[in-house]
Parts: sequence; structure tokens; C-alpha cells
Amino acid sequence: MAALGWITPRRRSATARSVLAGEAAAEAARKTAQESAAETAPEGAREPAEPDFPVVGDVRAAAFFDLDNTVMQGASLFHFGRGLYKRRFFQKRELARFAWQQVWFRLAGEDAEHMQDARDSALSIVKGHRVSELMTIGEEIYDEYMAERIWPGTRALAQAHLDAGQKVWLVTAAPVEAATIIARRLGLTGALGTVAESIGGVYTGKLVGEPLHGPAKAEAVRALAAAEGLELDRCAAYSDSANDIPMLSLVGHPYAVNPDGRLRKHAREHGWRLRDYRTGRKAAKVGIPAAAGVGALAGGAAAAIALHRRRR
Repeated sequence: MAALGWITPRRRSATARSVLAGEAAAEAARKTAQESAAETAPEGAREPAEPDFPVVGDVRAAAFFDLDNTVMQGASLFHFGRGLYKRRFFQKRELARFAWQQVWFRLAGEDAEHMQDARDSALSIVKGHRVSELMTIGEEIYDEYMAERIWPGTRALAQAHLDAGQKVWLVTAAPVEAATIIARRLGLTGALGTVAESIGGVYTGKLVGEPLHGPAKAEAVRALAAAEGLELDRCAAYSDSANDIPMLSLVGHPYAVNPDGRLRKHAREHGWRLRDYRTGRKAAKVGIPAAAGVGALAGGAAAAIALHRRRR
């Protein structure tokens, strides 16, 4: 892949594949944002907020939001998978796998192994399909499964940045196409997401670099900030997962939102701000017994399949 001319060369500790994934995500996000400015009014309930940050009129600042469990309850890939299953893109066995992954996300948060499993599932499903087809379907899926799962509290945080005249970006391991749809529907500036390779507008089943996860997210934020002329120490980042500590550590205003145990501990040790919009403690935090956890996972898969059968 040709070097991206607008990226300032520098030494990075991340792997070459992380850098490639981050820069590809940043390039895709900027292109999408430039092609169509968001015109849709922000959706969802908004909670009153009077933060001492962001600073109104600070255009050298921006905000970066993780998606899964930060902006949206659960895993966006699971909801996308449900919609594709409804449209007969794959069979019940794959649906059960998506259900398993969703329940795992809700109980234990992000996990590298399960993230890769979800990625491989998604790539195999979309291979051979046109990008335009998935974008159209993605709009429908957002209305069906995602809109009602946006955390109002996180949505209010994003709106505070927009009201201050700043750009707001989603940063997620989800496919950039799905992330872009969600960002547009929420009235955000754009999205950085995992870039799947396409040739002639058709998915090949391969990625550009690697999933936008962990260090790759930090590389994407760094690349976008350089391209947009932002000062990272004036920017904010929001996430629920300790996997995003590299991204959170880049900015001057990191927030732990609905944090997992490791991120909560890290945030407290470093004086980061905490926000929790969940109505109760996460199952993983209170320590569900192993047998109960397995039962919940199996039940989630069964429920997803049963739901489809009732609709037929």
C-alpha cells in the first residue's frame, strides 16, 4: 500500500501492521467526513450536563469515542450480524457464534481472542458482497437494533464537544462502514474503524493492516490529529476498556466510561475522570460463578436463535 503523504513520518513503538491499520482508518475517516457533512440531528435522549470541559471555541481540540460498551450497549458487530442473518447472509450456526460473542462482551468486556473471532466471522460473511450493498443494509440495521442501545449519558458527552464547536470521532474495531453509519446518525463528525479490503467495490475478505484495536487505535488518533492540525494534549478520549489505554494516554483529557475492572483501576491511579451510565454493576465485576457464566452464554445463543424462529 502506498505511503500516505499527509502522515508525518516518525518512529513508533507499535507494530507496522498497527500503524498501517491506524493510518488507513484515519484516511478513510477523513475522506468520509469531507464527502458528506453530517446533516442529521442528534438522536436519542440527552441528559443535562455542565462540564468544565470542553472549552468552547477550542478548534485545536477534538474528542475520540470508543463505540462498543462506551457509546453503544454491547458489541456493534453482533447487532450488525443479527441484521445480516435476518437477510439470510448466513446460517443459524454463525448466528449462535455472534450471540456467544455478544454475551461475552456484556459480561467480560473486550477480549483480544473474541475480537479476532468476531472479525473473522464478519470477514467471511461479507466476502464477495459490494460495499454499497452493506452500507444500505447498515442503515436499516441501525434503526432495527442499534438506535435504542445508545447510552444517553455518553451521547450527552459527545454533544457537549459538538456544542463547543469541536469535531467528534468514533474510534472502533468495528468495520469503518458500520462505524460511519453510526457516527452520521448520531450527528458526529466521522469514524475511524477497521478497514476491510475491497477491489472494484467488492469485499475481498481481507483487512488493510489489522483490526483497529489496542495500539492501532492510538495510531489512528495520532494520524488523524496530525492531519487535522489538532493538539492532543487539548483533546479528549472516552472508552470502557483497558485495551484502549494507549489511545486514552495520548490525550490530555482521558475518560473511563462504563469501565472494566482494569481500566477503572488504571483511571483511579492516574487521576482520570470516570463516568458510569450502567444501571447496575457489570456481571464480571461482581464475579459471576463460572457455571453461571457458561449458562448465560449458552442462553444468549439460544435466545437469539429462538427470536428468529418466532419471527419466521
